[in-house]
Amino acid sequence: MSVHPATVTVELPNRSYNIEIAHHCLKDLGSKLVETGLGKKSNKVLVVSNPVIYKYYGETVNASLSDAGFSSTSLILPAGERFKTANSLQKIYDAALNHRLERSSLIVALGGGVIGDMSGYAAATWLRGIDLIQVPTTLLAMVDSAIGGKTGINHPHGKNLIGAFHQPRLVWVDPEVLKTLPAREFRSAMAEVIKYGVIWDRDLFELLANCDRLDQLRYVKPDLLQSILYRCAKAKAEIVSKDEKEGNLRAILNYGHTVGHAIESVTNYRLYNHGEAVGLGMVIAGAIAVDLGLWTQQDQDQQMLLITKARLPQTLPSGIDLDAIAASLSTDKKVEAGKVRFILPTAIGSAELSDRVTTELVKQNLRKIVT
Repeated sequence: MSVHPATVTVELPNRSYNIEIAHHCLKDLGSKLVETGLGKKSNKVLVVSNPVIYKYYGETVNASLSDAGFSSTSLILPAGERFKTANSLQKIYDAALNHRLERSSLIVALGGGVIGDMSGYAAATWLRGIDLIQVPTTLLAMVDSAIGGKTGINHPHGKNLIGAFHQPRLVWVDPEVLKTLPAREFRSAMAEVIKYGVIWDRDLFELLANCDRLDQLRYVKPDLLQSILYRCAKAKAEIVSKDEKEGNLRAILNYGHTVGHAIESVTNYRLYNHGEAVGLGMVIAGAIAVDLGLWTQQDQDQQMLLITKARLPQTLPSGIDLDAIAASLSTDKKVEAGKVRFILPTAIGSAELSDRVTTELVKQNLRKIVT
């Protein structure tokens, strides 16, 4: 069936940009850049990707850039959260230097969240800032990390502690690339999709609730996938437009991430991928919200039903260091005046920041899901 393209605009005071969602659009990236005047003063483009994505889509992207008159070079970095480091960032800087990128040059992030975050931080800091084009190739990046301008790398003692806000000039989404996405990556990204339903978009939550399974692309029809991509992009665009630098409202996008990041860090980014950890964080945050009387057990049960449909993990292995998880919370970026501020749901479709969550309350709920 034919699915119509969709455009979402992130409205910002200084530099608004579009998220374009269209099937088979990857081959048109170069002509789109010319059409919008991006990179017109310098024809140099650095494409940053990982080996698997580049094997599938590198040729298409480079041919598109070349046909449009750009001089592109590519840098292939290892895949995985544990490579989101200063060492990888240095390799991007080296490639930028070797290709003589100028202030009017472009960096194209072709990949998932790790590639997007590192490329974005490199773009934010190379020559004090050059233009970034996000070409997300994972569901998680399409609905979340490629939008909104958060960039960064991990510190050995915490996730995303080093970073900058640097908005892309364009987010170019081709849902066709999801056909090569591993099932685990698709499944885990559903945590971020469910997140938007819980914190912002009740209609999206209902759409997901009407699906039998959310764990594989083949169970999500093209029109539903387009709705998911559009509604998530629209939700994030609305939130970022209201609060670009996370002064207050934007923090709700971190729902599930506070405990999720701690779990990732304590397990050295090897046991769970990002979406799976966020899903576990949502389980804990939802349970804490019930304990504090912010939402009902029925709300939590509805959230758990979607997490189950996405086949996301809901338990932690015995022997995991809960004290280390609790200690890791203290390095979270949302700590203010020594208190960890949690994002907690108040109803399906709304959430708030809270500093009422004690370490003991977190550990009490973590203990409930240890097998």
